[in-house]
Amino acid sequence: MRGEALSPDLLLRAYRTGIFPMAESRDDPDVFWVEPRRRGVLPLDGLRISRSLARTIRRGRFRVTFDTDFEGVVRLCADRTETWISHAIERAYGILHREGHAHSVEVWDGDDLAGGCYGVAIGAAFFGESMASRRPDASKVALVALVERLRAGGFRLLDTQFLTPHLASLGAVEVDRATYRRLLAEATAAPARW
Repeated sequence: MRGEALSPDLLLRAYRTGIFPMAESRDDPDVFWVEPRRRGVLPLDGLRISRSLARTIRRGRFRVTFDTDFEGVVRLCADRTETWISHAIERAYGILHREGHAHSVEVWDGDDLAGGCYGVAIGAAFFGESMASRRPDASKVALVALVERLRAGGFRLLDTQFLTPHLASLGAVEVDRATYRRLLAEATAAPARW
């Protein structure tokens, strides 16, 4: 499908059914829909923080904000040799953000955006779309801040889409499609506060 057809309503309906869009490249005008057989989720009570990451957080090197530079975080996540975040996807999520459905976590080193993550919130489900960093540990600091915010807001599900070794080291697990659909239905039907 053409990327410009990604409306907020279509995206929210897709997330509620467990699918999400991707593109082949930054300049790809088309998107395709993905529904993994096995889904990555990070149990909100299962986040593992290494000693070195805990030390980085305690030292206060980074400053964390929420929803202050959504566009900057998306561009940072897209700024890779290979990316699934096309310009059309970036525009569509920008609209979702302005409508209050998409959120970002920014990690700052002084005045420089050092890392961050972004995703979509529906009910008590948060769908993590991407994370990136320009400084060591900055994306991990963003994830820790995200999990803390989701816990405080009463969220039940943090969907990481896929399980990567990086996410597994932080406590993410993989669940089968049936389990994921049950978790998704329960979480999207429950209230939460961003």
